[in-house]
Amino acid sequence: MSSLVRAVAQLFRRGASRAGGTNAGGAVHVGFRYREFPYISRKETFHAELISGAMWFWILWHCWHDPDEVTGHFPWPDPSEWTDEELGIPPDDVE
Repeated sequence: MSSLVRAVAQLFRRGASRAGGTNAGGAVHVGFRYREFPYISRKETFHAELISGAMWFWILWHCWHDPDEVTGHFPWPDPSEWTDEELGIPPDDVE
């Protein structure tokens, strides 16, 4: 009877909603899940969002502070200097 009480108490102490058993080191081991979504802990979600946030900060920071890396190192052409022939526009006297 005492072993049953101990087992129930241990179940309530651990929590019944764990994803897997424990390995020899005592850490939670997530078991094999065929055709099911993997269990992702809050810690893993936080780390993934932190790394992706740092990545987007890096990208946007460099786009703002060094736009030549995105737009290129060349002077922008002045469209007012282009001729009608370069643009493919026929002369006005052609009907």
